[in-house]
Amino acid sequence: MEKLSLQTKLVLGIQHVLAMFGATVLVPFLTGLNPSIALICAGVGTLIFHSVTKGIVPVFLGSSFAFIGATALVFKEQGIAILKGGIISAGLVYVIMSFIVLKFGVERIKSFFPPVVVGPIIMVIGLRLSPVALNMAGYSNNTFDKDSLIIALVVVVTMISISILKKSFFRLVPILISVVIGYVVAYFMGDVDLSKVHEASWLGLPTGAFETITTLPKFTFTGVIALAPIALVVFIEHIGDITTNGAVVGKDFFKDPGVHRTLLGDGLATMAAGFLGGPANTTYGENTGVLAVTKVYDPAILRIAACFAIVLGLIGKFGVILQTIPQPVMGGVSIILFGMIAAVGVRTIVEAQLDFTHSRNLIIAALIFVLGIAIGDITIWGTISVSGLALAALVGIVLNKILPEDK
Repeated sequence: MEKLSLQTKLVLGIQHVLAMFGATVLVPFLTGLNPSIALICAGVGTLIFHSVTKGIVPVFLGSSFAFIGATALVFKEQGIAILKGGIISAGLVYVIMSFIVLKFGVERIKSFFPPVVVGPIIMVIGLRLSPVALNMAGYSNNTFDKDSLIIALVVVVTMISISILKKSFFRLVPILISVVIGYVVAYFMGDVDLSKVHEASWLGLPTGAFETITTLPKFTFTGVIALAPIALVVFIEHIGDITTNGAVVGKDFFKDPGVHRTLLGDGLATMAAGFLGGPANTTYGENTGVLAVTKVYDPAILRIAACFAIVLGLIGKFGVILQTIPQPVMGGVSIILFGMIAAVGVRTIVEAQLDFTHSRNLIIAALIFVLGIAIGDITIWGTISVSGLALAALVGIVLNKILPEDK
């Protein structure tokens, strides 16, 4: 692909910000934390991740959903200082695991994740997110909101139309253009409230954000035990996200820079978020979906997006404007992005030329699909829960090791 200009990279960076924005600010809204700090943590965490991974992995880090329950509970009952200590401890677990992976070697780790396991896991990641996309688009419990579906449909049709254009600049930014068109349609339909934009200040953090950042962390047994073990649970999801990203880009990030570096980057980013008072960070499938749509894999664009996220966290009006984007607009975008992730899983299986006439492959894939899609979250101890995705991945990994291969 021809070298992109700085202006093009800036526009593509904005597009990545749009893709991650909704989920990144949703987590602090659900847990009681500050959305502006979450944006800053996402930007800082992404830059830390890229510095650790030699700047070659096109990944964006945003607020993790896996920690929502524990984060909300600890913050409500024990306060921001103890929550900071818990999140820092979770990041430290990632760091420790990265050294374990480094010691035992990437090939031994990769033997647990062959295409018959990885392909279905990637598909499950996309399919598990599909109800969320449809819900955002206005469809829920066999009912639908007419206006929301119209807005989402406009976004989807716009994305499809732009993506099939030949040799056009617009083909690089289908999400950005779709969001703008969807936003305009929603505005004329009366679904955009701009009143908060006028009230917001241009510069500075919102009320209470500075106090949150400057509060020193406290490490207590209850805070650490509530949050740190979750890092062990989401380890498999991290592996899945890096595998998905590598499949989209067409590179083996397990070898270069190494999954030990991606784990270390994720851990240090989460520790930084803990010190700042934001939610734990994780790699974002939404931005991997953007890569799949645009086919522009330059990691520098993700670093530009990280800088934009930090700026948005510091400029009140810009952050509020993005928050006024109606949910159906992002729902239309998510329908395509999440579907792209599932399609990458299919491509992984096809490229590996897996033979599903063999019962071994059928059994492994079947159980990953059923457990990963049907099971939401299972509480295993207090506030610690295991997602269906993590359970499905664990079952797939174990079966791949114990089931004899067909000769």
